Amino acid sequence: MHQKLKINGDRFLVDLEALREFGKQGTGVIRPAFSPADIDSRRWLAEKFEDCGLTPRWDPAANLFGMPSQPGKPILIGSHSDSQPQGGWLDGAYGVVLALEVARTCQEAGGPPVAVVSFQDEESAFMPLTGSCFFSGKLSRDALYDLTNAAGQRYGDLASALSDLEEPETLTPGLFSAFLEAHIEQGPVLDQAGEIIGVVETIVGSRQFEVTIKGQQNHAGTTPMALRRDAVTGFSAFITNLEERFKEIATPRSVWTIGRVDVHPNAPSIVPGELNCSVQIRDGSSPQLDAMCEMIHKAAAQTAVERNLDISLLETKAVAPVDMDDGIVEQFCEAAESTAPGAWRRMPSGALHDAMNLAPQLPTGMIFVPSIGGISHAFEEDTQREHLVAGVQVMANTVARLAHQLGESG
Repeated sequence: MHQKLKINGDRFLVDLEALREFGKQGTGVIRPAFSPADIDSRRWLAEKFEDCGLTPRWDPAANLFGMPSQPGKPILIGSHSDSQPQGGWLDGAYGVVLALEVARTCQEAGGPPVAVVSFQDEESAFMPLTGSCFFSGKLSRDALYDLTNAAGQRYGDLASALSDLEEPETLTPGLFSAFLEAHIEQGPVLDQAGEIIGVVETIVGSRQFEVTIKGQQNHAGTTPMALRRDAVTGFSAFITNLEERFKEIATPRSVWTIGRVDVHPNAPSIVPGELNCSVQIRDGSSPQLDAMCEMIHKAAAQTAVERNLDISLLETKAVAPVDMDDGIVEQFCEAAESTAPGAWRRMPSGALHDAMNLAPQLPTGMIFVPSIGGISHAFEEDTQREHLVAGVQVMANTVARLAHQLGESG
């Protein structure tokens, strides 16, 4: 039988609310990477590590780890504690404080060994998933330190200015036996279904295109409709065509977004001669993404001919789907059923998370708890407290099962 671990839900909630105070703004937080609130919150977290017997260790990226003293390769649990420029109080922070509570519970029980991590700049102040990109080896230290944010600040300058990083330590995925992450869903599926836990099977991949539609700029009063080469009406026809094609091949997990549109010259009395837009698609299947890309090209070609326009496509982003470890998924499912019988599901993650960088390096798994109304990246972001606590217990149960499976429970 695997070891039973009972977390302290009240203690966990107190710590989660304490972290919320760093950069608190109304009901949300403003805690972007390397801001004073971010650094203060990390130092607070380091103190919490020391209080429960974990050793704080900083790496060159300013990722903060809490390392246990027990022998053996620990299970690593964590997420990120930085926020969007105006973010919710749970995005990332939930997974970090959950990891603290599970590690503390394991410390009190005499094992299994659990380490905690708060990855730096998951929220893309410098690049997406910055800290875990460095930790997983996708990004060299030189490349990391040359990154700049929107204010022109250099990552290396900000990191080197921290007294905590005077002697950063080299930590690698090889030090750990597995990586587990918990997060709020940031979507409506669990909340609408009245469910408590989502066991992530796949973090979806994405493709992104920059689309340029060129027609002929002309006078809005003197150019007959039949003779116009209007970039905006061409855009409307392209999107209508694209929607029809996507609906024919889409799966329930397929999503597409036209999130940015720029019109030139953008004046009321001028037939617009050029339009630029983004088209982003996401799905958990690489073949499905390929099929959707094909539809984008076909819709563009058809619209260009029918509207006498020049339409060009430039693929600017390609992220492959990442599957979670099958064994860990099963352990999460069993733990979810024991904690929330019948109130959980397997599901994909439509958002990127640090877990996708760790999955090629370590057995990796991830769970979600509901987001009320599906709201995230906003001050209104929230989750029922009992659901937050349930996620912690599911994680603790999974750690006990996984440690037993790995032969590290004692």
